[in-house]
Amino acid sequence: MNLILKKRGLKSLKKSFFIPITRVCFCLGVLLLISCGSRKSHKVKRKLPKIEIVKTKNRAVNKEINKLKKRSSVLNKRTIAYISQYAIMAMGEMKKFKIPASITLAQGILESGSGASQLALLSNNHFGIKCHKGWRGKSVRYDDDKKQECFRKYKEVATSYRDHSKFLRSKERYAFLFKLKKYDYKSWAKGLRKAGYATDRKYADNLIRLIERYNLDHFDRIARGKKIKEPKRKKIKIYSVKKGDTLYSITKKHKISVEDLKRMNNLSSNEIYIGQELRVK
Repeated sequence: MNLILKKRGLKSLKKSFFIPITRVCFCLGVLLLISCGSRKSHKVKRKLPKIEIVKTKNRAVNKEINKLKKRSSVLNKRTIAYISQYAIMAMGEMKKFKIPASITLAQGILESGSGASQLALLSNNHFGIKCHKGWRGKSVRYDDDKKQECFRKYKEVATSYRDHSKFLRSKERYAFLFKLKKYDYKSWAKGLRKAGYATDRKYADNLIRLIERYNLDHFDRIARGKKIKEPKRKKIKIYSVKKGDTLYSITKKHKISVEDLKRMNNLSSNEIYIGQELRVK
């Protein structure tokens, strides 16, 4: 009898022990599901801003934007839109702080990915300016040269542009830039790299390439009230091959070398035919 009671007691103990454990496991499972769900909900997917080319109140600026639009098949449309939105702002900074608008725009495009980088979208920081000592404003953390570096956060893009101007003006290492020839964007680009604005060795080349590809230096001239100098188109002169002509005789008549004549006309040999049209200038 005692043996039977002992066995029943063990069974009841097992049941009473098993029930709390299952409840604990169930609760833990629920908590894990909730916590996993909450983690996923924190991942906010930021949509890229729409590509919108805006019209300004400045006719000269609008004219430049229209020129870029005509070349949109070979240019980045988002970059054209960025220029249309911030060219006036860059020109205003140039008038006040003497920083070429072309440099400001090129840096804005490069550092913010034409306004589409996470730093630009979440913090309105278009120039990749880090907190540095003395920064009392808001900040965010991003991985850059080091993990979780401190970057400045702004309420609006205009504040980022103004802070960029003040940053360059206030730092002693950039002082020599303001002694350069007026609006010499090439020297400015090289100077920024030399002063350590960015660690990328090709930083200056990238800025210059952007300026020349998108004619950003034209905004320097507009800000100064100067007319845009359109590049002179080279006059093309065509010669029709006549009986008895050779490459040598044609080059003698037009005072060019045989090599230049072949290069201008994509000729792989010295053979020509009557009536063939050759570019000689």
